[in-house]
Amino acid sequence: MNLGFSYIGLIFLLMLMIPNIIWSKNKPKDYEKYEKNENKILLALERIGEVGNTCLALMFTDFNINNISYWSTILFIAFLNTVGSSFGGVIQTVATIGKLVPLIVIIIFGFIKGNGNPILQPLVGPGATVTGALGQVLIATLFAYDGWINVGALAGEMKDPGKDLPKAIVGGISIVMAVYIVINLAYLWVAPASELAQATAPAALVAQRIFGNIGGKIVTVGILISVFGALNGYLLTGPRVAYTLAVKKTLPASDSLAKLNKGGVPANSIWLIAVLASIYALTGQFNLLTDLTVFTIWIFYVLTFIGVIKLRKDRPELQRPYKVPLYPIIPAIAIIGGLFVIINQLLTATLIALGGIIITLIGIPVYSITSKK
Repeated sequence: MNLGFSYIGLIFLLMLMIPNIIWSKNKPKDYEKYEKNENKILLALERIGEVGNTCLALMFTDFNINNISYWSTILFIAFLNTVGSSFGGVIQTVATIGKLVPLIVIIIFGFIKGNGNPILQPLVGPGATVTGALGQVLIATLFAYDGWINVGALAGEMKDPGKDLPKAIVGGISIVMAVYIVINLAYLWVAPASELAQATAPAALVAQRIFGNIGGKIVTVGILISVFGALNGYLLTGPRVAYTLAVKKTLPASDSLAKLNKGGVPANSIWLIAVLASIYALTGQFNLLTDLTVFTIWIFYVLTFIGVIKLRKDRPELQRPYKVPLYPIIPAIAIIGGLFVIINQLLTATLIALGGIIITLIGIPVYSITSKK
């Protein structure tokens, strides 16, 4: 046996502790009356066993898995989200704070220890135009902002979605945008753009320049937390879309997918999305999957922006807790920007665009069959 920290032991302990914490806050009535009659010897043995198991579970690295697969991570996060939406929200908050801390540290020390390299010069590489470069990087960049619309899937579980939803979307995008802009300025302040363009992991390069070898480890931890948080966010919100479709009887096995467990969450829909995500993860083609996802989802974004104008025109009498400011200017700008993304991808990455369209069209016969029932 090898001494060391076991994260597998920690996971099992959390699985034991979390239900106990929940139970302690929801004890049966008059439980204290019967608690006094517990056998003291058995209670002492129980406590000794808990302490012993805790120490043994955490002390030996032999319990750890050497290679954690993508699909096992996805399924583990799916299990956590079946506990309840509030528990999934806590995980998301912790993950968000965990990945912001390394970024803030790099930003602060990057500007303090940086070399003061030119930030906006050159704006694009040799032989490239601003329009062409912008089109090439848009797909990859927009993926970083993709979660903004997913919060809408949780509207039904919010106390006051009319107020909370706009704050979450606008506030979330604003914070993410500010962090991305400032962290990239910090990167450029530490290392020149020509060097960052050649690096496979620009963040690790910058962190090593600032903190030495330990900087790479800091970035690695931040990336792991970020990926964990992103997976949790999608498994928190994505299944609500499947659940809503199931409620409307537009998916196969809708009766099963529309069920809520004792925690008030659509557990079956969560497992459906988790299994589909695991199948995609097994391909290992993450850059390709990202490009397919962003192109496809922006088609639906544009349709959503058009829907805002159409709904305002066709149903002016609807009660609207939140109205788009500067209507119709903002929806029009959103439509133009979305069309630019779609057309640019069709021209510069035609095969990927067509692949995304084909995968999306597969859903039409499924919808046709289920809607006829």
